[in-house]
Amino acid sequence: MIAKIMKGSDFKGVVYYILNDEKGTRIIDSDGLFLENNDTIAQGFTGQARMNPRVTKAVGHIALGFSKEDEPRLDNVLMVWIAREYMEKMGIRNTQYIIGRHFDKEHPHMHIAFNRIDNDGKTISDRNDRFRSGRICKELTRKYGLHFANGKEHVKVHHLREPDRTRYELYGILKTEVGRCGNWDVLVASLKRQGVEVEFKRKGQTDEVQGVVFTMNGYRFNGSKVDRRFSYSKIDAVLGRNSHEERQAQVRPQVNREEISFSAGSGGDLVSGPLGLLTPDNRPEEQQPYDPYLRNRKKKKQRKINW
Repeated sequence: MIAKIMKGSDFKGVVYYILNDEKGTRIIDSDGLFLENNDTIAQGFTGQARMNPRVTKAVGHIALGFSKEDEPRLDNVLMVWIAREYMEKMGIRNTQYIIGRHFDKEHPHMHIAFNRIDNDGKTISDRNDRFRSGRICKELTRKYGLHFANGKEHVKVHHLREPDRTRYELYGILKTEVGRCGNWDVLVASLKRQGVEVEFKRKGQTDEVQGVVFTMNGYRFNGSKVDRRFSYSKIDAVLGRNSHEERQAQVRPQVNREEISFSAGSGGDLVSGPLGLLTPDNRPEEQQPYDPYLRNRKKKKQRKINW
């Protein structure tokens, strides 16, 4: 479950967007509004917003999206239940709202339009709303047993606009190349072959590197803006680890021929050495030649000791 938070001043615009017939919209919940038509809904929002004209962005708009793996479970009743709990935890209460479910995408999602001026004329706070929303989404995802998506791997890049499209393409390239390169020279060369230029940011006039910038399709991105794992320090740590693993893989235990050698004096079928491993005297009994006389002597000796 993820949320996208937007704010604005045009209630009519957000109502017509959410209640768009081409999206197969269904109003699954509402409060404090007449639902006769789009204009009636927008007028109801606008009328209440006039109670506090100092707030220029009275339109609250939140899109709640879910993984397509959750679609069999997410009927309208459960989606309304989740939306209400989300709004309550976000402090969106005692105000007008509509919730419209869209069916124009393969993943379940719904849009909440609410009035940031509540029924008493007070403003619903948006302080740290994105931070709070992220925490609440994770909490509700766990509570309702919903699917945790893998972040950027599930983004449909071809649906994005620039520069986001390039940033996500760059994310995929860096994820592959950083994971398999052993130093910066190899990484820079590999990225250049794929149309990515690398620039290092240094501290003042020194050679100390403080950051890295990637340029692709004419767009520049700090490494950490592509993804937190691609800051200079984190990439440098991964490259160092890759280099160490490559060196370790090249080291193989060598057999010391002075310690273990094949004895040619017994037809080449015995192994002898300073540890006396597998010499004629200490080979496992089942591997020694059968000698009835020796076996009888052992039996007699054993009986004598026991007696």
